[in-house]
Amino acid sequence: MIYLDYQATTPLAPKAFEAMLPWLRDDFANPHSAHAAGRRAKAAVEAARDSVAALLPPGGRIAFTSGATEALNWAIKGTTGGIVTIATEHAAVLDTALAERAKGRAVTVLPVGRDGQVDLDAARDAIGPGTGLVAAMLVNNEIGVIQPIAELAAMAKTVGAMTLCDAVQGYGRVAMPEGVDLVAISAHKVHGPKGIGALWVRDGVSLDPLMHGGGQEALGRSGTLSPALCVGFGVAARLMRDRQAEDAAHVDRLFVRAMARLPDWTLNGSTAHRYRGNLNLRRDGLDVARLMSDLRDIAFSAGSACASGSGRPIHVLRAIGLSDAQARASIRLGFGRDTMEDELLSALDRIDAAAKAQFA
Repeated sequence: MIYLDYQATTPLAPKAFEAMLPWLRDDFANPHSAHAAGRRAKAAVEAARDSVAALLPPGGRIAFTSGATEALNWAIKGTTGGIVTIATEHAAVLDTALAERAKGRAVTVLPVGRDGQVDLDAARDAIGPGTGLVAAMLVNNEIGVIQPIAELAAMAKTVGAMTLCDAVQGYGRVAMPEGVDLVAISAHKVHGPKGIGALWVRDGVSLDPLMHGGGQEALGRSGTLSPALCVGFGVAARLMRDRQAEDAAHVDRLFVRAMARLPDWTLNGSTAHRYRGNLNLRRDGLDVARLMSDLRDIAFSAGSACASGSGRPIHVLRAIGLSDAQARASIRLGFGRDTMEDELLSALDRIDAAAKAQFA
């Protein structure tokens, strides 16, 4: 199997796996217990917290969560005032914002251009008195486009609103934007385990709780933490920091080779303002379901894993102006640290050949 679906999830780093094992087997104590075993587990959790925080802005606190979906829900539901967000956001943001609208909060969804970047003039008009939260994704999970988060945060600040950055795809890969107040991240997108994420909250910002209970975790989040998952996240974060330059150079090289290999395909979204480990490509008239059936030993995506099976064109592709037919003729290829260049090029050649065969 050639794995080209890094936006859905990344391979678990071997060092993260090995670090987790003792906390699954022998050191099983509850990290919220006061006895010696519990204190050891708590110390491991705090060391992991420091490692995760090292890739985030200073002047804030981290609460571990069950994943980015919980973190985003907490950030949105825990704030007040009108919400301004973007049409290409993840469903965890858009659906939560719509749920808040049903409760009476004003919600504005900003359009994007053909390149996938937000219309800043529309944002400037929308962010005004009454706005409480601006929610925007740093790197889009479908098309890899990087949004001007710092500019949005500056607009929010002028009216006393907070900015939530969904940094799931960008954490450890692109620079964290200045001026944000809340950041959501997920371990399994950075070679960590599934089932854990985090919400970073700027000092001085308070949130209403999403879940009620013991309030064991930082910022009052309730629920027993898994030391194993925290440790795995911490090791993965440390590797992202230590390998940042190496990983970026590898991805840049693969992007250049891939684009040269597929001259007959159109890249969806901006070429300049994007994370280069994401290739969302289309070939008009392509039957993507047939393509995937013909290439079952290559793992790539016809859309977000969170939306797969819906049978509808991806909302991100429609937001950038593609027709339903064009959206259905698009595929997403994601690669990163563990992708071998020869495997990628072989996969691309086979994808291209299988696509051409449909038009023969």
